[in-house]
Amino acid sequence: MSSLLSFSRFIDAINEKIGLAISWALLLAVLICSGNALVRYIFNSSSNAWLEIQWYLFGAIFLLASAYTLKRNEHVRIDVVVGRFSKRTQVWVDVFGFIFFLLPATLLILYFSIPFAYESIRNQEVSSNAGGLIIWPAKTLIPVGFFLLTLQGISELIKRIGFLMGLVDASEFEKQAATPEEEIEAIKAANQLN
Repeated sequence: MSSLLSFSRFIDAINEKIGLAISWALLLAVLICSGNALVRYIFNSSSNAWLEIQWYLFGAIFLLASAYTLKRNEHVRIDVVVGRFSKRTQVWVDVFGFIFFLLPATLLILYFSIPFAYESIRNQEVSSNAGGLIIWPAKTLIPVGFFLLTLQGISELIKRIGFLMGLVDASEFEKQAATPEEEIEAIKAANQLN
């Protein structure tokens, strides 16, 4: 089990780095969107390439940050129901969900997206829009994103099993984001300093 936990930490480290790096794509997408809007309204000119690069960046953010989101336990859940259970029962629900829902879905999408992306690369697919961009890099993000999500699902499963065996503390997979109440307190504390 210690080698599996090491593998889990390795996956976590990869997705942490990718998640933090891809967060810059959001800033880039906002800058491109703002710049494109300004050029369109000021000079009455635009390009499909600028619109498509925004779509590609938003796609990259969604696909490449989904594993990071799972790692931070910030994905959509049914906490209203599961939150009433003991921690051990919550972990069993997670294990069930990873084995019967997350991993089969990600593996199925991965299975179908690899030939989809490969065909796009092989044909050097280009947008049909005038002035559009090449499409194959965007389509390649689909299997890459779902591969990372599959790996993170395996990592989360390993951590949950480690918890059930008494080898992992629950803090390794609990939600890392501040609650709304904690954010309000942080804002109040920051305002008191000013």
